[in-house]
Amino acid sequence: MGRKILFITTDEQRFDALGCYGGKVAKTPVADGLARDGIRYDRAYNQNVTCMPARSSIVTGQYVSTHGVLRNGYALPENDPSIARYLNEQAGYRTAIVGKAHWQPMTDHTCWEASAAGRGDHGPHRGFEYLSLAAHSGISYRCELHYNRWLKENYPEHVDSFYPPVGPENGPNNQTGGESDAIQVHHNACPKKAYHTDWVAETSINWLDTLDKDEDWFLWVSFPDPHHPFDPPVSEKDRIDWRDLDLPDAHPETDEKIREILAQKPKHWLEFYDGITDIADETPDQFVPKTMTHDNVREINAMVHIQNELVDDAMGRLMAYLKARGWDEDTDIIYCSDHGTNQGDFGLMFKGPFHTDGLMRLPFIWRPAPSASVAGGTVIADPVGHIDLAPTFAQIAGLPVPDWVEGKPLPTEADPERDCVFCEWDAERHGIQIKMRSIYDRSGYLCTAYDPTNYYDGTEGELYDLKSDPRQWSNLWDAPDHADTKAALVAKINQHTPAPREPALVRMART
Repeated sequence: MGRKILFITTDEQRFDALGCYGGKVAKTPVADGLARDGIRYDRAYNQNVTCMPARSSIVTGQYVSTHGVLRNGYALPENDPSIARYLNEQAGYRTAIVGKAHWQPMTDHTCWEASAAGRGDHGPHRGFEYLSLAAHSGISYRCELHYNRWLKENYPEHVDSFYPPVGPENGPNNQTGGESDAIQVHHNACPKKAYHTDWVAETSINWLDTLDKDEDWFLWVSFPDPHHPFDPPVSEKDRIDWRDLDLPDAHPETDEKIREILAQKPKHWLEFYDGITDIADETPDQFVPKTMTHDNVREINAMVHIQNELVDDAMGRLMAYLKARGWDEDTDIIYCSDHGTNQGDFGLMFKGPFHTDGLMRLPFIWRPAPSASVAGGTVIADPVGHIDLAPTFAQIAGLPVPDWVEGKPLPTEADPERDCVFCEWDAERHGIQIKMRSIYDRSGYLCTAYDPTNYYDGTEGELYDLKSDPRQWSNLWDAPDHADTKAALVAKINQHTPAPREPALVRMART
């Protein structure tokens, strides 16, 4: 008999959003408490910096090249490995996911995720006995998810309170708002109790209520926030006043300094800033980063951190429920995000082919069940990643690590054999292809090598010494005194690159 597993994820949450990682804006006492009582991984990285590839790596324990979901818009085949199915079939775990799944394009009605709510279907699917899905809006985005249906039935007057999702039926996704006229900032009249963050917590508790006290269970609580758009309930706006915020530490403050920094990096960085080349994923239509004012950045950050606080509040309800059910002593809690975002770093916003800590480095916390007798307050600096989650869940359940997993169980103490973690990007947008592979090495270097494509010749790259340059402003790729370091790290990248899935998956038109 294993222990119960509560797996909590956020979407597009930076590592430095949390107080336990040095965050100074949002109040996150619940997440910080998990770190105090458990293990905080200081150098956790994803294997891709966008939603669908990252979530596919979480559920399969595989690198992106292996599972084949190279970017948003590829569907992970339903019969591919799933840690939920493994726990359910091999150990009798009750399994559920509530919130954002996103292993399939939510806009393609041939996919289960996009069609289930319309049928009143809650599973089983992919090894999860129960699924109740949500995304980032109360407005149906070419499909109706379970949250959309619930909101329409219970709060029909607030369906249209949200920022309208992208699509021809809703208009362009480059609308501005708030008090500084910032991109995708929107004052949402939806009450907090009807917002998707509270719905995810309440729906999760409702599912747990159906279980017997002695059953083993695996529940993935997947909050859609703080992913853009930036539209938390307006009733919560006074939690953080954007006028009181400083610019993010990695924002260079002036256009001149931004250009100086971006000119050291491969050309897509500066071209994206200037609006010349749109290569970033989910970038709002015709968004040009250089047009953002400092107040825009401050207001967006305030809205993001309000969303972070609401998630932390909702987690508090889950923790209280576990204690009330008498489950806390026997429940492992693991918390992470799928990826981060620029959020003002380098004068940029949103995500894309930018392999820096803002997008790659994750909040990553494991509070083992108190019955496991693991020392609390442990901080582990060894590199870990999403591919290590599935084997950790198997270990908690008392099962052997399945042979399809490419990671290994998370360490509970220092592990010098973990010397690097690997991340990859292989995507095309508007006819431009960028393929890059990165490692964070335990020596403190972050190295990215670019492959030859129709945009790059394969000689380009990025190398940062994170100990002396944590903001990644100084690219050492061409520095003569770092040539040996670069060569060694590129060799390590090539060593860690997985063989591509054969046959390759075919990308669908919509994500």
